Amino acid sequence: MNEIVLNQPSSCFRETPFGPVVVLWSTHLGRPKIIRVVLSRPGVSSRKFVHNRVSGLTPSSCNEVDLIADRIAAFLTGENISFSLDIARLDLCPAFQQKVLRAEHGIPRGKVSTYRRIAGHLGDANAARAVGTALANNPFPIIIPCHRAIRSDHTLGGYQGGLEMKRALLEMEGIMFDSNGRVVTDEMFY
Repeated sequence: MNEIVLNQPSSCFRETPFGPVVVLWSTHLGRPKIIRVVLSRPGVSSRKFVHNRVSGLTPSSCNEVDLIADRIAAFLTGENISFSLDIARLDLCPAFQQKVLRAEHGIPRGKVSTYRRIAGHLGDANAARAVGTALANNPFPIIIPCHRAIRSDHTLGGYQGGLEMKRALLEMEGIMFDSNGRVVTDEMFY
C-alpha cells in the first residue's frame, strides 16, 4: 500500500448516505485548501482508508472547510449544489489532469458526457483512455463531479465510490437508465 504524504494535513469527516466522507486539507498561501476528498466505497470506509494511508494526519477544521464538508454532505443527499474550484489544490495535479478536471467541472447537473467527448473537447478525441485515467484519479470527487462522465456505449465506467453510488448520484440529478443499466439521453455535454 502506498502511503500518502501531505504537508501538515488536517482532516474533516462527514457522515453521508453513502458512508463517511473525509476532506483532507491544509493551509496554502494563507488560506485553507482542499487536498483531497475521500469517498467510502464498497467494503472500504473512507475513515479506514485515510487511517491506513495518510501519515501525520491531524483531525481539525475551520469555517471554510466545515462549509465545504457540509455542502458535500448536502450534495450527497440530493441537494443541487455546485462548488468553486478556488478551494481545491488543482496545482498538485499534472497539467493534463488539471485540464480534464476543469472540463469535468464544467458539466452541469443533470447532464453527462463521455470520456471520448471530453477528450475531443480538449483537442484529442483519441485520448479517451487518458481522460478516464485522469478522472479515476480525481482527488476532488463531488467538488469535481466525475460521476457525470460515462463510456461511449452509455454504460457507467468506473467511479471511486463504486458504481452503485455513481448511478444513484446520476439518478438524483435526473439521469434516466434503461433496463440494461445504460444512460438514456439524446443529448451529451461537449
